[in-house]
Amino acid sequence: MVSLESVLTRIQQLDSAFAAPQSAPAATSSTASGSSFASALQSAMGTSATAATAPVSSLGGNSVGARIVAAAAGEVGQAEQPPGSNNSPRIAQYRAATAGNPGPGPWCAYFVSWAARQAGAPLGDQGQGFGSVDALYAWAQQNGRAYTAGSGRTPQPGDLIVFHEHIGIVEGVDANGQIHTIEGNSGDQVARRLHPPSDAIGFVRMS
Repeated sequence: MVSLESVLTRIQQLDSAFAAPQSAPAATSSTASGSSFASALQSAMGTSATAATAPVSSLGGNSVGARIVAAAAGEVGQAEQPPGSNNSPRIAQYRAATAGNPGPGPWCAYFVSWAARQAGAPLGDQGQGFGSVDALYAWAQQNGRAYTAGSGRTPQPGDLIVFHEHIGIVEGVDANGQIHTIEGNSGDQVARRLHPPSDAIGFVRMS
């Protein structure tokens, strides 16, 4: 005959076997601090950009826009050495696409000048390139190549996207209007980003 104690022990074993799994432990302090750092870094960027992968649809053909995107895409991951220096052997090559080959400094405009030159469409009246976002956009306005955000025109791959004191290259546009970009000097490197249209001040048509 089975004892009451044996029955109770067996019931406890069955209860344990069918119990719901425990919830995952709370985030550790290192995870929480990592999230805080990521939030602070995002705020420091001054826009609602997020890291992004390449758009699903790729740009084909041999247009100026396609060549600019191809040149920029091949540079994704190039980073400052050391971080925060605005410099590296590769970034020095981007600067060399600008007349006078200036020294280290914020290099987003140098990067788009380099990509445009690689595509056979150098920026500037003499193809001199630009180290200043303001100067580049002013040149585009004077030459009828600039259009403002909200103008009703859809950015095309290879267009330049202008922010406040920052510039990148449009890689693609989603059906919902989100803009995929490749940007130099974004988090100390060449990086893919994803922006809502409201982030942009304007665009420069390249093809």
